[in-house]
Amino acid sequence: MTDLEYDILDELYFVNPFRSLIEELDMAEQVLKPLLWQLLQKGWIKCMSPKGDETITDLSNFEQEYKNYHYLATKSGLLAHNRKD
Repeated sequence: MTDLEYDILDELYFVNPFRSLIEELDMAEQVLKPLLWQLLQKGWIKCMSPKGDETITDLSNFEQEYKNYHYLATKSGLLAHNRKD
């Protein structure tokens, strides 16, 4: 796990919208977006609906919709995050 992945997971113990992640991490959108995609591919985070109440399972629109999603660490993501400490 990279330091940036660790920092992102640190913010995702609770559901967080994309805009909040940018602000909290003080990270550029073009840096955060691919990192979120990598974490999704690893199964360490999941996308939630804009209201944060439903998991998005079809990520075919990620390129267009990533700003509208909320994000949350998965159990495996939390375990990976805690192992790095």
